[in-house]
Amino acid sequence: MAQQEKKLKLYSHWRSSCSCRIRIALNLKGLEYQYIPVNLFKGEQLSPEFKKLNPIGYVPVLVDGAMVISDSFAICMYLEEKYPQHPLLPSDLQTRAINLQVASIVCSSIQPLQNLAALVGRYIEEKVSPDETIPWAKFHIENGFEALEKLLKDHAGRYATGDEVFMADLFLAPQIDAGIKRFNVDMAKFPLLSRLNEAYNGLPQFQNAMPEKQPDAPSA
Repeated sequence: MAQQEKKLKLYSHWRSSCSCRIRIALNLKGLEYQYIPVNLFKGEQLSPEFKKLNPIGYVPVLVDGAMVISDSFAICMYLEEKYPQHPLLPSDLQTRAINLQVASIVCSSIQPLQNLAALVGRYIEEKVSPDETIPWAKFHIENGFEALEKLLKDHAGRYATGDEVFMADLFLAPQIDAGIKRFNVDMAKFPLLSRLNEAYNGLPQFQNAMPEKQPDAPSA
């Protein structure tokens, strides 16, 4: 197992919430990996070299020996099947489905509407107004948070779907962190998610994956 772990390489950006999900997953599974920073602000993700790894030019990308996997959801599922320690999905079918639903809401209905391409690319800043970037992102984050509060109210325990950490938590923690620190979301509106965030703050596997702890994060 040690030889396998040393082969893992994660192409990541410190502020990427998608990359953060995978950093948490690797930490929870106790997998060592080489951190390879990709500077999104300088456009390194659009270089020919990086696009050989992921043709769409997004982080994260996980390299495991001869395997190259991009997209955080796909990487999570790969890690779950290849490295079964600390399961990311519960055995109970209903709880498993809720975890997948939460992950899907975050990665398809919230995060894409706040990402770098949407905020500073031609779709918002250039074609609408630079002043609209934060309100745009905040609107979609809060819309998603409202849905998550309703979805999880009958399922949450200490964590999103009970008293164990699962995939839903991996997707929620970076999104909540970004909502608070980058987009000024008022978490008083979302008491359940606020409580979960406090729980995540007490987990080293989560906190060591947060943006400010990454080697490519700017110094304070």
